[in-house]
Amino acid sequence: MILGIIVACEIGFWVLIALGLAARYILRAPRLGATLLVLTPAVDLVLLVAVGADLRGGGDASLPHALAAAYLGFSIAYGHRMIRWADARFAHRFAGGPAPRKAYGAAYARACWGDVARTGLAVAIAAGVLWLLTRVAAEGADVTALTGMYGILGVIFAVETIWAVSYTIWPKKAPAEVRGAAAT
Repeated sequence: MILGIIVACEIGFWVLIALGLAARYILRAPRLGATLLVLTPAVDLVLLVAVGADLRGGGDASLPHALAAAYLGFSIAYGHRMIRWADARFAHRFAGGPAPRKAYGAAYARACWGDVARTGLAVAIAAGVLWLLTRVAAEGADVTALTGMYGILGVIFAVETIWAVSYTIWPKKAPAEVRGAAAT
């Protein structure tokens, strides 16, 4: 059941973003678009309440419960960025906005370090939600699936950090056609 709620929340998140951007750029209704985009955190709240209620009701923690905590952390930490990413592409496609530009070199490395900070925030939020869920779980419930997620969160943060270090040492080079266009 919890896995289904996680999937429904992920779908709901993207549906709200798509509807918000469609209202903003296709229907030319910026207030409606903004309202729909502002509702995206409500999806996270629904998920948190559902998972907490399931554990409080006596259910043993399982991998989907732990994934819900990770989803919440990453949704909160990366949600605004994902909306900006989608907004730039929607504006380009439907409103004549500028084409999104890819970063290379030092700019890409800086973006990677920004992701390290966001991932650190996501991991901290997910860890806090895991802790909270272990506290609301019914007396005697098995919460090892929740506590086992801490190590996975550490690995995710370590991989993100290694990624940033690698692009700091070996910067991402622009394709030849981009380098050639910049030289002219």
